[in-house]
Amino acid sequence: MTKLTRRSLLKGTAAAATLAAAAPTFAWAQQIEELVIAYNVNLPSWDPTVGASAVNPTIQGIYQSVFDQFILQQPDLSPAPGLLTDWGWNDDHSQVWMDVREGVKWHDGSDFTAEDVAWSLARVANPETGSPIQFVWGTLENHRVEGNRVIADVKQFDPTIFKWMYFLTGYVLPKAYYEKVGADGFEAAPIGTGPYMVEKYERNAYVRLKANENYWGGAPEFKSVTIKFVTDAAARVAEVESGNAHVTLEMPYEEFDRLKAGKLDGVAAPISDIGMIFFNDIEVMTDPNVRKAAVMAVDKQAIVDRLLSGYGVPIDTLETPEYDAYDPTIKTPYDPEGAKALLAESGYSTDNPVKFTIQTTRGFKPKDYEIIQAIVGLWRRVGIEAEIEVYEVAKHYELRAADQLAPAAFYNWGNSVGDPTTSTGFAMYGPSPHSVWDGQELIDMINPLWGEADEAKRIEGWKGVSRYIADNALVLPLLQYVQPILHAPGVKVTPHASGALLPHLMTRA
Repeated sequence: MTKLTRRSLLKGTAAAATLAAAAPTFAWAQQIEELVIAYNVNLPSWDPTVGASAVNPTIQGIYQSVFDQFILQQPDLSPAPGLLTDWGWNDDHSQVWMDVREGVKWHDGSDFTAEDVAWSLARVANPETGSPIQFVWGTLENHRVEGNRVIADVKQFDPTIFKWMYFLTGYVLPKAYYEKVGADGFEAAPIGTGPYMVEKYERNAYVRLKANENYWGGAPEFKSVTIKFVTDAAARVAEVESGNAHVTLEMPYEEFDRLKAGKLDGVAAPISDIGMIFFNDIEVMTDPNVRKAAVMAVDKQAIVDRLLSGYGVPIDTLETPEYDAYDPTIKTPYDPEGAKALLAESGYSTDNPVKFTIQTTRGFKPKDYEIIQAIVGLWRRVGIEAEIEVYEVAKHYELRAADQLAPAAFYNWGNSVGDPTTSTGFAMYGPSPHSVWDGQELIDMINPLWGEADEAKRIEGWKGVSRYIADNALVLPLLQYVQPILHAPGVKVTPHASGALLPHLMTRA
């Protein structure tokens, strides 16, 4: 597509030649009226609080464009006043209190009130609602409004409850509007208090947003934004290189380097996401020798260097250096000879390999499929024969929630609050809908940490969990991601360490 466009620009009249000369420098970008973003994932649902899509970290940038969270999260991941201006516990942690911002309007012009906050919290705490994080929100009960303050009783102490208010599903929805139109009506015409309003939505194609001029945080600079859903990485590169889009993300790093050295600008910043491979405790993965060999056979640094052009940080636990419970002493070294020895103990070899399926996305994250291809090649050298199955990320969520993932499944895990409960915890805790490892010993280790009030003891407990997981190879952590974003010179992009691509943080350069 790109080659054809270039040839067409080089043919014909002098006017066409002039256009061709102007296009590579994006001279027109200074006059962008409608910002176009080539996005890497579809939007399956407009409710950011229920269903599998609510816990998809890659969709949060779209959700945060339309809806506000209880607490604002700044680009460096620190919390700040949002729809809540202040919050805290009472002295004995039996209640939480939240002060609600005044003067905010919903997109339909109606007043945002403390009732909306109390209703939103009570709604996701109700198991019948279908919130995938109900087990967090259900720790509060008896939500009530006293003036401009919302108070709730603590049913079960959760030290991370306020962190969830700027994390997955932590959004405030309009009580009166939702009760009037119902779930289907809200899906057809969603409203929030966020910086943009939904103008038009074509499923599997795009969403067009228009600026909320009355946004409490200040109206965004671009008044019209179209987000195209372009799941193929090569197609996203073509979109931004041809000028059909002004911003895109998550492309191969060699393409990022090539285009950034040419007519486009770019930023590549570390984010809170990690690449990892779930092990499901089914079939051959019940054999610890197979799991340990699968971990030991992977050269993570070589994968980062050769496939990701050095854009990535190899990790050995589900905690990155920025997370609260990171323990640098936990190591899972690359040892292919050790892997062969372990497989031999279980009767496997390169002549008689252990066999299983590994699932992966293709083009969802930079080089995701190629990473799995490389890992399968490394496994083959030691006596592991893995068959690759490609699926969309939405299918991953569906299978994971039903505990039906293959014995191995690649995924990028987001933990933008850096707390161990939201990385090691939910990824590895058997009863969690986000986990496929159901070992009782691990469950028993994690159980007391959910409600541990002593913060130092809680963090040390999670470090112990991480060591147990690494020692028993219950998961294969790979790397911390560096997110590549390409954009036209006429656009200034502020990256967010959560990985959310936020159009209201974009301005004209």
